[in-house]
Amino acid sequence: MQPELLEAVEVNPSRQPRACVIWLHGLGADGHDFEPLIPQLDIVAALDVRVVLPHAPHRPVTINGGMRMRAWYDILAPDFRAGEDRQGIRESGQLLCNLVAREEAGGIPADRILLAGFSQGGAIALHAGLRYPRRLAGILALSTWLPLADTLANEGTAINRSVPIMMAHGMQDPVVPLGLAERSRDTLRQAGYAVDWYTYPMAHAVCPQEVRAIRTWLVAVLGAVQS
Repeated sequence: MQPELLEAVEVNPSRQPRACVIWLHGLGADGHDFEPLIPQLDIVAALDVRVVLPHAPHRPVTINGGMRMRAWYDILAPDFRAGEDRQGIRESGQLLCNLVAREEAGGIPADRILLAGFSQGGAIALHAGLRYPRRLAGILALSTWLPLADTLANEGTAINRSVPIMMAHGMQDPVVPLGLAERSRDTLRQAGYAVDWYTYPMAHAVCPQEVRAIRTWLVAVLGAVQS
């Protein structure tokens, strides 16, 4: 039986891809949400990077009155740590791992595959990436937090203990509190992970200054793994 694969927007270089970025959107959006950002990052042609922007499944979301929308997992309460949807997080983590495995089967090694995500998508990127059984290129986690933090010590793979991680957050974020992101950063650092941390004077969004920092970080990480 073939593993389930999410539908996705795909942006490919003109030449054979040498690396891949799989980028997950936030709650209620879809894979097109960050599509306009990709040209600004200038990594597709410059580094021969393939970008995959998957669409999350549709599911009811408790904090939105049970309305069905694209979501990586259910949000049960405004405090994201109160009653995590563990099954949903694990299911979407597996869907992301399926995409990584597909890229590997297509000829891109895991250590040239970088996971990225915004908000809920960033949470899944952290969850799946830190548990992936083969070394990844890096994890980009924007305006997000670390889900299932209590299981990371037992489930995190040693091979991704030193994976490059960039976290960035808005100092006026009304959706994902800055303090929650800071605690997630501290949890990762205390567990031995190296986290590059950035904050910006913005809400739950992405700003031009952040985009420039993301590009610099991606070029450094993906350039290094391709050398």
